[in-house]
Amino acid sequence: MYAQFRDPRWLIIIVGLYLLPGCTGVPDGVKPVKGFQLERYLGRWYEIARLDHSFERGMSSVSATYSMRKDGGVRVLNRGFKNDLQQWSEAEGKAYFVEGSDTGHLKVSFFGPFYGSYVIFELDSQNYEYAFVSGMNTDYLWLLSRTPQVSDELLDVFKTTAESYGFNIENLIMVQQPERSDLK
Repeated sequence: MYAQFRDPRWLIIIVGLYLLPGCTGVPDGVKPVKGFQLERYLGRWYEIARLDHSFERGMSSVSATYSMRKDGGVRVLNRGFKNDLQQWSEAEGKAYFVEGSDTGHLKVSFFGPFYGSYVIFELDSQNYEYAFVSGMNTDYLWLLSRTPQVSDELLDVFKTTAESYGFNIENLIMVQQPERSDLK
């Protein structure tokens, strides 16, 4: 009976199952927005700034489009231009609320049963024109906007807010976006 547990693959599975809940956590001090309205959040968002990660490295013109799934979840379509390969890349995922549907905390998956945290911690509640988003810790950070460019004032607020929560804004990447007339 115990012989099967000597196989190292079991250890990987057990450790993975233990760590999975931590992937949908929230960085210390960060609080997801309350009063969130998913139907207002749906549609296209442009990535204005981010912390670097292998899955987006070297990409420009990055956007995310959110729409409803038949199962009540959210379809996530991320799109970006890989500059080194001179080609577009897309990734489709799914998202579900971690807490109630009025809290801006979702879990997102692009790879089967593995979910990562998507925490909206600042949101233009009047018009849903911008959002500050983190992952499970301060290694993940994005500024999203409904338009491909934002004001310097909004950028300053984003940087100040993110720094106050412990994000390393020195490593912030400003994402190159096309001019509005160049969008396809």
